[in-house]
Amino acid sequence: MQFVTTGDGSSTLYHPEVGEHYHSKHGALKESQHVFLRSGLEFFLRKENKNEVAVLEVGFGTGLNFLLTSDYADSQGVKLRYVGIEAYPLDEEIILKTGYENFVKQKIWSSFQHNYKKAQTQGVALTDSVHLFIAHEKALDFQTGDARKFDIIYFDAFAAVHQPEMWAAETLTHICSFLRPGGVFVTYAITGNLKRTMKALGFAIEKAPGAPGKREMLRAVKVS
Repeated sequence: MQFVTTGDGSSTLYHPEVGEHYHSKHGALKESQHVFLRSGLEFFLRKENKNEVAVLEVGFGTGLNFLLTSDYADSQGVKLRYVGIEAYPLDEEIILKTGYENFVKQKIWSSFQHNYKKAQTQGVALTDSVHLFIAHEKALDFQTGDARKFDIIYFDAFAAVHQPEMWAAETLTHICSFLRPGGVFVTYAITGNLKRTMKALGFAIEKAPGAPGKREMLRAVKVS
């Protein structure tokens, strides 16, 4: 794998076996902020007026979405329970070279780097209000013994052209079963098949403005 500088100056990784970047080459930071932080987390918190939230991310990858989410939650006094699903966790050495420490508070970055490997085997408290667990397994194998469901799903898998199984109805049905009614599903992509699947699963869908390089993205709220 190799690091690539994206359009906003932040870095991402190029995965040669998959043939895709982990984040948008038009701007890794801007994509994460727009799609997941603003369109997902902030949208949900405004809608529900809550001071605690549970996030399930499909495709933990470099940890950028988690870092920005935890930094925001810490700043706003929001209690965060975060679970990332990642079948192939990146080595700690790669994580430390992302440069993402420049985008979050030092205490968030320091706690993340010290607990990254531990979080792959058990839940860890990064701060008094931020809890992280990285489920080292494939999406279809993910289960949770926690009776509490999630408020938001960050769906950040590689594109369907490279990983069609991640966008199949079977996978989406399984993952969305962990989202409570009123919960929000966000992803950087939007296709006809994705919209039809989400509607069939009982979601009200919305074509939201996309991140740099994409005209639209999908946001969906679970109605039933």
